[in-house]
Amino acid sequence: MTTATLRNIAYRGFRFPGDETGGVTVGLRAGAYGLVLAGPAGDRVRPGPDGDDRRYEWGHWTAPPTPCGFRVAEVVPSWTADTPDGCWIEVELRGWHDDTPTTGWYVLGRWSADDRSLRRTSVPGQRDGGARVSTDTLVVDDATVTGWQVRVTLLRPAGSPLTPTLRTVGAVASGRDDAEPHPTSPAQRPPSGTGTAWGVVLEVPRYSQRRHGAYPRWGGGGDSWCSPTCTSMVLEFWGAAPSPERYAWVDPPGPRPVVVHAARHCFDHAYAGAGNWSFNTAYAGLHGVDAFVTRLRSLAEAEAFIAAGIPLVVSAAFTRGEVPGLDYDTKGHLIVLVGFSADGDPVLNDPYAPDDEAVRRTVDRARFEAVWQRGSGGMAYVIRPPGVPLPSAPAQPNW
Repeated sequence: MTTATLRNIAYRGFRFPGDETGGVTVGLRAGAYGLVLAGPAGDRVRPGPDGDDRRYEWGHWTAPPTPCGFRVAEVVPSWTADTPDGCWIEVELRGWHDDTPTTGWYVLGRWSADDRSLRRTSVPGQRDGGARVSTDTLVVDDATVTGWQVRVTLLRPAGSPLTPTLRTVGAVASGRDDAEPHPTSPAQRPPSGTGTAWGVVLEVPRYSQRRHGAYPRWGGGGDSWCSPTCTSMVLEFWGAAPSPERYAWVDPPGPRPVVVHAARHCFDHAYAGAGNWSFNTAYAGLHGVDAFVTRLRSLAEAEAFIAAGIPLVVSAAFTRGEVPGLDYDTKGHLIVLVGFSADGDPVLNDPYAPDDEAVRRTVDRARFEAVWQRGSGGMAYVIRPPGVPLPSAPAQPNW
């Protein structure tokens, strides 16, 4: 997860069944709820979690090249899918310019809803002169990229009657040289605003990540679980949290076992943490909601989501004292934006509070907007039930 501040932003998503005819389908067919394996295109061998070789049947869908209209610096994919026992998916990206691919394919995730048959993972070490992979982000280096293409491979154990189901896939691209940089100091940045959501605060439940102790298997425990804690808050807000039997495995249950469950099921074994952006929205998508990663240019754009009743999970980076009320240092922290005060200041559910009661806090608008834009380029998780419409897109659409 990088710290570039980027202004040109474009999101494109595909939904199945329905959008598959726009791309190339190999070994898949449209099912009732998405793309599924048909007569597989082939098989491959991959080591299982215990080092034993396992054979998988596969098929894939390749999206059409998606032009962005600007030079691209970064692309972050996201998806929602279902993966029965033993099944998984692989998500790849490559860059385009005009009518030609300008990078090779890069793997942005090998993902399964469970971790018993596949260690859910990003793929480090992918780097060449054109681009490189930074956990959940394709970072463009020397290549000229003005568009992207995604390919999703569905895999199941050879001979299995089960199949993964791909429901959605998309990516957000962010621009580079032609963007105006944000001021480096939050105090220098003038606040943006429309007033459309001033005085609106959504009643998202308050969860403190720090109530959880050490869990060495999943990133060390509560102090590093800001992302799955935020995702859990938003799922509960929508009434879409997993049922208690889903997290009955947590023993001892502790103060909030649903957060431990989320941390395990968002955990990236290569990154060694639960903060992979794409894995968090994929986890949310297992609970009947639509979820994707995008970037927003300002709190003015975020206001449209709050006005539509949709809380956002956002990522910021700051040092102690930059944003009064957030009095700690972080190189990247996830927080739920739940609304705005009557004066337009953001109201947050900050999971790094010491307890649930202290999670809700209101901070200075200009200062928070600056560290959000500087820290992650305005990254946001959008999580909402399919029946809740997104706000109208701005002139330069993000979603």
